Amino acid sequence: MTQMFDENGTAHPVTVLRVEPTVVTQVKTLKRDGYAAVQIGTTPSKEKHINKAQRGHQKGLSALYRTTREFPLEGLAVGDAIDISTFEPGDKISVSGISKGKGFQGVVKRHGFHGGPRTHGQKHSEREPGSIGSTGPQRVFMGVRMAGRMGSDRVSVRNLTVLRVDAEKGELFVSGAVPGRRGTLIEVVQK
Repeated sequence: MTQMFDENGTAHPVTVLRVEPTVVTQVKTLKRDGYAAVQIGTTPSKEKHINKAQRGHQKGLSALYRTTREFPLEGLAVGDAIDISTFEPGDKISVSGISKGKGFQGVVKRHGFHGGPRTHGQKHSEREPGSIGSTGPQRVFMGVRMAGRMGSDRVSVRNLTVLRVDAEKGELFVSGAVPGRRGTLIEVVQK
């Protein structure tokens, strides 16, 4: 992330996304597959890094792609390239990706619990969850918020604005933050 200044001198938080060239690897039709979509491949890779099933699936393409995703688009053919020139400043986009993994976390960090008091006879209960239910049913109900694994979830951020497009470097400047750490593969969809 960085910041950009507009003509009034106001600073805007910006995420710089490096956009790699993508190629249509398969076209799904309503008649053959039951729905219309295109499969897009990105991250060109050496043949030894692609498993045998993917090599057979991408047979006939100019390069082999490590990652493929499907999008509900129409009017494209196998081998068509999709580049950054489809975006313009001012476009509204939706960005999806896998959020940062935080490991096993307690209820204070994971759910925002306040914990117990330090006084009135309490000893080691500052970050404990407290009561987890009534004694009548003698079981813990499903959905009770407890400690557990946090992060590494698919997150979508909608209505972000494209501020600048640098086609030579393949960079897309987006207002605000996007999910994931550096190097995370994300999907950018135009509204």
